[in-house]
Amino acid sequence: MELYPAQRLSRFTQDVFLAIGCSEKNAALAAEVLISADLRGVDSHGIARLPGYVRLYDNGRLNPNPDIKVVHETPSTGVIDGDKGLGLVVAPYAMEIAMEKAEKAGSGWISVRNSNHFGIAGYHAMMALQKDMIGWTMTHAAPLVTPTFSLEKMLGTNPLAVAVPAMEEPPFVADFASTAVAYGKFEILQRKGLPAPLGWAQDAEGNPTTDSNAVRNGGGLLPLGTDREHGSHKGYGLGAIVDIFSGVLSGANYGPWVPPFATAGFMSAQEGVGIGTGHFLGAMRIDGFRPADDFKTHMDNWIRRFRSAQSVPGEKVLIPGDPEREAEAVRLREGIPVIGAVTDQLRELAARFSIQF
Repeated sequence: MELYPAQRLSRFTQDVFLAIGCSEKNAALAAEVLISADLRGVDSHGIARLPGYVRLYDNGRLNPNPDIKVVHETPSTGVIDGDKGLGLVVAPYAMEIAMEKAEKAGSGWISVRNSNHFGIAGYHAMMALQKDMIGWTMTHAAPLVTPTFSLEKMLGTNPLAVAVPAMEEPPFVADFASTAVAYGKFEILQRKGLPAPLGWAQDAEGNPTTDSNAVRNGGGLLPLGTDREHGSHKGYGLGAIVDIFSGVLSGANYGPWVPPFATAGFMSAQEGVGIGTGHFLGAMRIDGFRPADDFKTHMDNWIRRFRSAQSVPGEKVLIPGDPEREAEAVRLREGIPVIGAVTDQLRELAARFSIQF
């Protein structure tokens, strides 16, 4: 494993996106979103995903210069067609429109179709913080998840993120999958040749397993809760809500028809029922409910009280967003760790596009 400065990885990522035909503006934005995941410690959604986006392009599933447009709207809602663009670009475009609508109507909600994998949900939700708004982001994904009691993979990891500003304290940023873990965590274990913790997946017969390749071999990821006795029906329900908002509401594919990301080469998309991959993004003006300063002062109070909660020995109570913020501070200072298998793939991209790595 080697450490690389974030700026260098960002420049390389931008050069790769330029090499497949993205504009300077879109390449820079896509690189920023991707590297933000690595900085925040979400390695499963950072530069390790870069070869996958190139494979999407190679397979004709990614348009490097999309004509992103609103195809339906009301004063507070809208549907955007991403024209097969990078979700790393389409989602920020959608959030900008959601914030514009929120400024006029109090809140803005955008459903997206015909997009692709959009990186970490938290990046897009945190955009609203710049406008003193609360941001919501969710996206569905390819079917890797078996609903409670199912042997079939029907849902994606389907993450949800919510970003809430405070006055003096750092913002509250919850960003999590509706499964026990994101599939990218399995990819990390596969590269390292390590087993998975029990409770992350089931095998093809529906049995609990620690095989990090189980999903590739006919098994599936488990919803939050792992099994019925531990509340997997709640994780299943959360993933279903994200899928309906991202897919059924927008006109994108949904459920088992959501197309796979390129890293999941063992999967093939079924016949579609919509257009591409979908997302759902929203922005809410705080002063649509109460004076913003009052709210943020009470958010400070909320955060401080939770931080001061009595904890088990040797641990402390964290606020959603704390681990990612701490990781970012360290990685900006010391560099981003990249494991050898990912480095090898990046060097292959460098050789293909004649880019210095």
